[in-house]
Amino acid sequence: MEDQLVKTILANPNYHKLLKARTAYGWYFTLLVMVVYYGFILLIAFDKELLSAKLGEGVMTIGMPVGLFVIAFTVIITGIYVRRANSEFDDLTAKLKQEVLK
Repeated sequence: MEDQLVKTILANPNYHKLLKARTAYGWYFTLLVMVVYYGFILLIAFDKELLSAKLGEGVMTIGMPVGLFVIAFTVIITGIYVRRANSEFDDLTAKLKQEVLK
C-alpha cells in the first residue's frame, strides 16, 4: 500500500510544483541570508574603521545599526518564508493530499 501511495505522489504534478517552488524559494533565501551574514562578518574583518566610526556626538557607531539590520533582516526574512509556507505551500500540500487520497 505504501509503495503505491509513494508512486502516486511522485507522479502527481502538484507534488513537482510544490517541490520546485519550495526548493527555489529555500535556495534564494539561503543566498540572501549568506550574503547578509558573511557580508557583515567580512566587513568586521576587513573594515573595522568603518564600523567603529561614530554617528554624531554620542557613543553610537555605524556598526550598531548595521548589526541591528542583520538581526531585523533575519526576523523579516523568516516571517516572509513562514507566510508563504502557510499560504502557497500549505495550499499545494492540501491539494496534493486531496488528489492522492481520492
